[in-house]
Amino acid sequence: MDEILSSAAMSLVGAMATDAWQQARAAVVAWWRRVRPDHADRVDAALVESRERVLAARQAGDDSGESRLVADWNSRFTMLLRDDPALADELRRLFEEEIFPLLRRGDSTRTGSREFRAEASGHGRVYQAGRDQIIHES
Repeated sequence: MDEILSSAAMSLVGAMATDAWQQARAAVVAWWRRVRPDHADRVDAALVESRERVLAARQAGDDSGESRLVADWNSRFTMLLRDDPALADELRRLFEEEIFPLLRRGDSTRTGSREFRAEASGHGRVYQAGRDQIIHES
């Protein structure tokens, strides 16, 4: 579940500085309105504020500002799923079907920092990439 949360938070913050932002915001707010209607207006306001912070951080060249926002949204999603773990599949679907496709439409802006950790044992292999990866083995 952690990978869902971190991917959702990173993608949401990354979308904030793209042309797809209004669509991404509308999709997230509509989803939140459906699953937690009493929090939707606060989430919408937080999204607007977060976008302003992302744009300011990018203008200042402050990568740590974006990283803090990713952590903030990760925490927000974590609390939501802690209250209702059944929402994990819906959150995954929201991002896979609505948000990720918006970001794939040729927008290659960076979406914050990434940290990769992996461990392989025995004959295991680990392949990690921050973007596209093609592996040919024979």
